[in-house]
Amino acid sequence: MRFQHISDPKDLPLAEDAEFLIQALIHILEQSTTPQVSEIIKQLPECLDSTQLIADALPHLNDRQTQNLILACGLFAQVLNIAEDVHHQRRRDYRAEASDVPEEGSFAAFMEKLHAAAIPAAELQNELNKTTIAAVLTAHPTEVQRQATLSFHRRIRSLLQLRSACHDQRERDELRTEIETVLLSLWQTSETRHYKLSVESEINNGVSIFPLSFFQALPAMYRNMQKQLAQTYPDLKVPNFLHIGGWIGGDRDGNPFVTASTLRHAFTQHADSVFHYYRAQLNDLYEDLPLSVRRVSVSNAVLNLANRSPDTEIAREEEPYRRAIALISSRLIAKAHQLGLTLGCYWGISKDPYPDADAFIKDLETLRQSLNANGSKLLADARLSDLIRAASVFRFYLMPLDLRQHADKHGAVVAELFRHAGLENYPELSEQEKQEVLLRELKTQRPLYSPFVTYSDESEKELAIFQEARKIKDEFGEQAITQSIISNCERPSDLLALALLLKESGLLSVENGKPKSRINIVPLFETIEALENACPVMETLFSLPWYQDLLASRDQIQEIMLGYSDSNKDGGYVTSIWSLYQAERRLVELFRKHRVRLRLFHGRGGSVGRGGGPAYQAILAQPAGSVAGQIRITEQGEVITAKYADPGNARRNLETLVAATLESSLLPHEENEPDADLMQALSDHAFAHYRELITHPDFIDYFLQTSPIHEIASLNLGSRPASRKTLARIQDLRAIPWVFSWTQNRLVLPVWYGFGTAVEELSKDPEKLQALQEHAQNNAFFRAMLSNMEQAMAKSDLNIAEAYVELSSQPEQAYPLFAIIKAEYLRSMNALKSLLQTDTLLRDNRSLARSLALRIPYLNALNSLQIALLKELRLAPDNQVILKMVHLTINGIAQGLRNTG
Repeated sequence: MRFQHISDPKDLPLAEDAEFLIQALIHILEQSTTPQVSEIIKQLPECLDSTQLIADALPHLNDRQTQNLILACGLFAQVLNIAEDVHHQRRRDYRAEASDVPEEGSFAAFMEKLHAAAIPAAELQNELNKTTIAAVLTAHPTEVQRQATLSFHRRIRSLLQLRSACHDQRERDELRTEIETVLLSLWQTSETRHYKLSVESEINNGVSIFPLSFFQALPAMYRNMQKQLAQTYPDLKVPNFLHIGGWIGGDRDGNPFVTASTLRHAFTQHADSVFHYYRAQLNDLYEDLPLSVRRVSVSNAVLNLANRSPDTEIAREEEPYRRAIALISSRLIAKAHQLGLTLGCYWGISKDPYPDADAFIKDLETLRQSLNANGSKLLADARLSDLIRAASVFRFYLMPLDLRQHADKHGAVVAELFRHAGLENYPELSEQEKQEVLLRELKTQRPLYSPFVTYSDESEKELAIFQEARKIKDEFGEQAITQSIISNCERPSDLLALALLLKESGLLSVENGKPKSRINIVPLFETIEALENACPVMETLFSLPWYQDLLASRDQIQEIMLGYSDSNKDGGYVTSIWSLYQAERRLVELFRKHRVRLRLFHGRGGSVGRGGGPAYQAILAQPAGSVAGQIRITEQGEVITAKYADPGNARRNLETLVAATLESSLLPHEENEPDADLMQALSDHAFAHYRELITHPDFIDYFLQTSPIHEIASLNLGSRPASRKTLARIQDLRAIPWVFSWTQNRLVLPVWYGFGTAVEELSKDPEKLQALQEHAQNNAFFRAMLSNMEQAMAKSDLNIAEAYVELSSQPEQAYPLFAIIKAEYLRSMNALKSLLQTDTLLRDNRSLARSLALRIPYLNALNSLQIALLKELRLAPDNQVILKMVHLTINGIAQGLRNTG
């Protein structure tokens, strides 16, 4: 029975959709592959041991058949994912219609809590006016699927949603034919890139999500929030507190291909997308508003716009709104031309381009005010209001980009500036001396940089980035670039060094010794040690009068970015998230002491090992006072596709982000803070055991040989290298391929290793065991930790992980190490189940359990295929045919798990 695990009547539509897609895919495979391949595929769902099935079949398959088997397994995982997504949406829609209780994390659920708390309107308006929320799209390479593949997925999803509306067999047959047509295209399309992605391609991919969803989702979400708030607070205005941000084109950390020209290219592509959107909306608005002065009154302000219109057709003489829209369009397109774009306009290009987005919005507001005042409020509240909101959020730059670079790179440029200016030998100075000389230079407007001096290529490249950022802010808008992030920030001089580069580039000015910055200087604390040292670093800076003046120029807000990835690689999951929590709590106290507003930027990945997990629970589990209406969160790779590629998904996920932020900021925290001594003890034990493993003399060889790390490094996922220096040292390895590799071999080790031993140690004291059990039930921080660990461990498989040990060329070292890992896995699994009080993982997450059960036969088969192919590749490392097939298995497993790095 293919779907014997689907017993709930509510899930029968899922079983029907899944069967519909499976039969369609089997039909395509029967026509496109050999009988051997299609027969194996048919057997997999019923087979008790897919590993043995694959092992028996492989010797009888040639390379082409093996490749087809891999692709087929991956395709089954893909179509089952689509069936799951459609079912999730169906269940959400049903619950919304059938229940008066809004879904947790929705804005409606937040409104109920807000109403119960009786927050005064003035207090709420004040809080909203101070709120900043951003989902920041990064180019971190974790999306294994090509844009062409994702496009096919969207088409299949839209077709599948029509199945329930088919009235007879003829319509069902026609629908199946349409789906089979898309499946055939998908089957015949290469899943892996034969080329490495360029930064320009990543920029284009990032921009493509806006017409897919954000242009629809953001205005709709704002409109919905305004409507719901108006029911309780009729005079309240929803400001533009939520926006989409980006890194793609401005993030140079470890990416040598990001330059001033790519930064410029990013904003050109951004503007091209948003101006096309504005032009289309204005064209539609033109069709919506043929209102005649014989039927309605019109404000003098609109008449003034109409009188300047390039639309002089006689038919428009009594249609002032249309004539006004023609003027607005011609001025908008003139601005587009001024920014280097080549959009056309039906009415010609005005000689009076808009100076900025505010002028564009002002003219749109003129239309809205006239409609509201003259009996056309419905028209004012429709497309026009959405366009005004969109223009207020996207402006002329679509999304603001952050700059990011490693602290050492900033320091190297400063050192060269000092050397050519005949100043101190900067690298040889102590930390205190560095601060002193930097402050000396920062108190004067006199530049160190000279255009008549020849600097190194690296220094010229870095300074060019900042100089280009200044030009972009001048041309596209002040908010186009507002952040410059310092990776691996460890000391106060790292922030002052960046400040000096901003000054040398015209982004920071000095008047009477006081600075005024156009950019926020954002330290990124990543490692366990850096997180522990975050407060001393900021305490030193806050004590400097010069830095106090700098903060005053930035509205007294200091942003701090917290790195989830490197802290996890450095110290393991338990210590990572506890160190992050502790750092946040200490920062809240420090900022309160110095009366500085804190904005935390959470550098989360998609997987639990990189800070992933449900955003709603994660935000509510933050320490009290750490959100306070200010939060930014990274979104990357497959997470962007999963959360934002569809307007409905995008709106729901953004609404969740807003609801959690406002709830955490406005409503009292009912949860108790975690017991610091208990969590510290848990962290200490977990850290010691985790470090003992990763510093084991055989560990790095074990990792390199029993995972597809080398093959992941050669997979064309993104423009950045897989490591900063070499794959031979964990500290040089990027966090993404580190987590990606452990996900592929189904150990998911960074998420749980050390946890079991830590719980076992603490459980020796009955009081501590009881405290852990109580925290598991009643503490938001610990509940979120266990829930995320549960989701990750549910995707692990110890038997499959053990099969990867066969890849080691040194089995006498690898198997004893695996025995250590296995023992800790079992301890961690037992500890997790004990604290969750369950015999089965995902008991309270039925949808994920069901989803995994659907895909597991194909997923396990892909792991078996990957192991067999890696064995061959280890013997013939130059065999490109086998390497490409391994790449296909990596794609398939990532799709089956819906997780990469």
